[in-house]
Amino acid sequence: MTLVEPMRRLIHTRDPSVPVLASTMEGTLERASATPRFRTFLIAVFAVVALLLAAAGIYGVMAYTVSQRTAEIGLRMALGASRGEVLRTVVGQGAVSVGIGLALGVALALGAGRLLRDLLFGVTPSDPLVLVAVVAVMALVALVACVVPGRRALRVEPAMALRSE
Repeated sequence: MTLVEPMRRLIHTRDPSVPVLASTMEGTLERASATPRFRTFLIAVFAVVALLLAAAGIYGVMAYTVSQRTAEIGLRMALGASRGEVLRTVVGQGAVSVGIGLALGVALALGAGRLLRDLLFGVTPSDPLVLVAVVAVMALVALVACVVPGRRALRVEPAMALRSE
């Protein structure tokens, strides 16, 4: 039991008209950190949603590109391209686009970090560890989003792709 209630009762017995606004340090800290904690939670939720949207967008673009290049992929395979070469071509094309996007993203993050300085706790807007971690997570998500359509491209039958032309 905290000392707040006994203190309130004691003061109230002496003079009932005196308002007692007492609380524990834990309660005060809890109330003081509620708003920053909620903002941090919202930013984390938005970051996860943005990551999922980015993965869906990269996957969609790569899937569309593979579907448009079905005849070319079939021709390459008919001429002797290995499955590894086809996968490297598809994933490499996606990796170039993702690399450009990551470079632009880091540049924009460094610029926008100054605006978000008040929302950051324990890190600076240009913290290299955080930037490297974000780039690594985004690159991994992008790699998976590129590999899935790339593996679908490996299922292209060269004869069927050539006949459809």
